[in-house]
Amino acid sequence: MFNLVPLENGLENVKGFFCGATNVGMRTNPANSGISDVDGDVAFIRSETPCDISSVFTSNTFQAAPIKHYQKYPKDFQTNFVLINAKNANAMTGEKGIEDIESIMSTLSSKQNVLNPVMSSTGVIGYRLPIDKITSAFDILDFNASNSHQTARAIMTTDAFKKELAYKVELENGNSFNIAAICKGAGMINPAMATMLCFIITDADIPKSDMDELLTVATEGSFNRISVDGDTSTNDTVMLLSNKQSGSYDKDAFGGALNKIMFELAMLVLRDGEGANKLVAFEVNGARSEEEAKKASMALSNSLLVKTALFGEDPNWGRIASTIGASGIACDDETLTIHYDDLLIYSSEFRELDKMREDKAYKIMKQDSFKVTCDIGLGDGSYTSYGCDLSYEYVKINAEYRT
Repeated sequence: MFNLVPLENGLENVKGFFCGATNVGMRTNPANSGISDVDGDVAFIRSETPCDISSVFTSNTFQAAPIKHYQKYPKDFQTNFVLINAKNANAMTGEKGIEDIESIMSTLSSKQNVLNPVMSSTGVIGYRLPIDKITSAFDILDFNASNSHQTARAIMTTDAFKKELAYKVELENGNSFNIAAICKGAGMINPAMATMLCFIITDADIPKSDMDELLTVATEGSFNRISVDGDTSTNDTVMLLSNKQSGSYDKDAFGGALNKIMFELAMLVLRDGEGANKLVAFEVNGARSEEEAKKASMALSNSLLVKTALFGEDPNWGRIASTIGASGIACDDETLTIHYDDLLIYSSEFRELDKMREDKAYKIMKQDSFKVTCDIGLGDGSYTSYGCDLSYEYVKINAEYRT
């Protein structure tokens, strides 16, 4: 047994970690977001002792230079420093992009005691990093700061708000450890992670093998189940760092805490969603297998026709049924049922919405959050993914992304 206690703020709750950010002039146009021009564009997370680190990266074939730089380190390496920049993705920059990171880290090493430092970037694809601007941050940053708010805001791009969470995990034996995370993401979000950077730190005394296992499980149950627009970024990254300073650990408790913090962050990403107004769960049951249920559920959370119907608050079950039929799974209109929350809107016996049920469906769709449940009626496979609506604001934000 264990108890999760929510903590105020974020990364500063974990013993032995430091974080902060500064603005070096890369963030000059904060249009279309909740960001101000005084927010940082270079941030760091530092541990006073070496950390084990586990990571999950984008499934995009064109992985960005920071990911390739990370992968050059030997398996199971330790680190004590993560450098993060906004406004420039350092993606599709070839070997020069990796060399630029090595140059930046060389300068950092001359000013700080760093062990195998890693980098993460977010922003526009196709441009090399402004090395001089980024390294100028090393003379400005307070590397002994503990400012999660500043760090969380510095990694935002089109985000409307910062995303940070922290929990104290109380164990049955009286011991405890803390876990905290920051995250950014609002667009290019697809069920193969998201355009999304997530940094999780803990003082739990967790074995490296458990870090790898539990992070994979938690990612599958959170970021891999969400979709804003069906696009998968070149830079998607989830990092988990542990400095083990609490001396405490329980696998079930840590897994529960990690699952919770990552799922809650994933829901915050959807809530942000570049103009999104609604968060919707797409639960598919009764498929021939879990794989087929997942395929149909993700098709629903990705469908632009479904997303625009959500925005228009139109209870058009035809778009739901059509998307399932096009997903490639085994299905039959005689066995299919569709519910919005607890309201049956389609079955073989009720193929047309009467006015009473249509009025109830409209009321459900006006809610900020609800569930679409589809029972295929052919097996016991089940899967739930999560999506949001697609609004006029999404088009505006992405049309003006570089302006």
